Amino acid sequence: MKTKYNYKNVLNLKYKYWLFIACCLILVLFFTSCEDFIKIDPPRTEIVSKTVFTNDASATSAIMGIYSQMIRYGFASGDFSSFTLQGSLSADDLINHALSREEFATNSIDANNGTIRSTFWTTPYKHIYSANAIIEGLANATALSDEVKKQLEGEAKFIRAFYYFYLVNMFGDVPLHTTTDYNITSVASRTPSSEVYQQIITDLKDAQNLLSDEYVTMERVRPNRLAATALLARVYLYTKDWENAELQATSIINNSSVYLLENDLNNVFLASSMEAIWQLKPVEPGYNTNEGRFFILTSSPVNIQSVELSTYLLNAFEEEDQRLINWVNHFDDGTNTYFYSYKYKVIEGNLVTEYSMVFRLAEQYLIRAEARAQLANIPGSQADLNAIRNRAGIMNTTADDLASLLLAIEQERRVEFFMEWGHRWLDLKRTNRADAVLGPLKAPNWQPTDVLYPIPQQERDRNPNITQNPGY
Repeated sequence: MKTKYNYKNVLNLKYKYWLFIACCLILVLFFTSCEDFIKIDPPRTEIVSKTVFTNDASATSAIMGIYSQMIRYGFASGDFSSFTLQGSLSADDLINHALSREEFATNSIDANNGTIRSTFWTTPYKHIYSANAIIEGLANATALSDEVKKQLEGEAKFIRAFYYFYLVNMFGDVPLHTTTDYNITSVASRTPSSEVYQQIITDLKDAQNLLSDEYVTMERVRPNRLAATALLARVYLYTKDWENAELQATSIINNSSVYLLENDLNNVFLASSMEAIWQLKPVEPGYNTNEGRFFILTSSPVNIQSVELSTYLLNAFEEEDQRLINWVNHFDDGTNTYFYSYKYKVIEGNLVTEYSMVFRLAEQYLIRAEARAQLANIPGSQADLNAIRNRAGIMNTTADDLASLLLAIEQERRVEFFMEWGHRWLDLKRTNRADAVLGPLKAPNWQPTDVLYPIPQQERDRNPNITQNPGY
């Protein structure tokens, strides 16, 4: 059943135009260079607060500006610098053909690596700063409607939780910033991961209370309560809170009037996907997603310094798996055949039909499958695992105990989420399987401390209170 949208709420063309202009002006205030972000001071925060929170439209544009920046470039963009790519290189899903990315492919990253500093550290903290500025501005805003204030506060806390989830999984202990006060953030030391996770959980619970089940636009590009729930289910899985992971995932799976597994695998990554919980909408004129733009091969990846899918990944698919047929394609240069991710199928075009997927329903089934296995609910775990397997055209799992089910779920997550948000890399880390899987494949470069990326040296030079991870 398709979700019904109220088209009467859609802004007319003129209003969209002026809202776009307002958004651009606000972006100038919110998104400056990395240097300006790091050195930002309290008076600038006051100016942002006064100019942004004077009415509902301008305040909404501030939060929309964050999403626009996320998809445009960097960490969340799906391009060559994104965590989707670099996380896949850190694992065993890709073969690299660019010298600039070799440190990730060989797990020998230097603390002065530019991607680590600018994309994986500064960009998340820049958006965390913006989220904090919005939260602080909303607390003092008197000109906004209560409905908009709740929505924007919920989204800001969701964004803060989202980026801290990735920061803590990339770097371990990280500075926890919940204020825009430079006097505090500039000298903050690393906060234990357990405390960072607790802040993430607090923010997501707040977001659940503030956000509605309904999407505020026709599309699923602004988080609702269930988007916060999807991330919360993942956080509980990562922190081994099996009961709550199952509970949160179930609340999404049971909402079948809005979320359904797409029977046609070619529909999963469309803008209209019923599987989508949260997507990022492309903003570059003439293009759909960066995933399609950069990773579909039209020539040899060797010649264009691109990537190809590894034989380790290709061999992980069962022969009849329809994901291998529908989500993997190849380019043949007459001598060699190179395989690439074909989840996104549009390279360019003004008609935007594909949105970049952040959270989707399939993950919730596999979160619940793992949680149920850990809770000794073997039949329930099998049922959730089989929902994903059967959708891909393969038979029910033969795994029937905890150990075999956990390996089966790991395998299913690998072939379901390849080239999506570094899932494979994070799964091997959180289950303590990285050494066993990646050690033999990446020898002699691999060492156990590689499961964490290095803290950027430039950040440590600025703030001596930030210590380095072991091995760097």
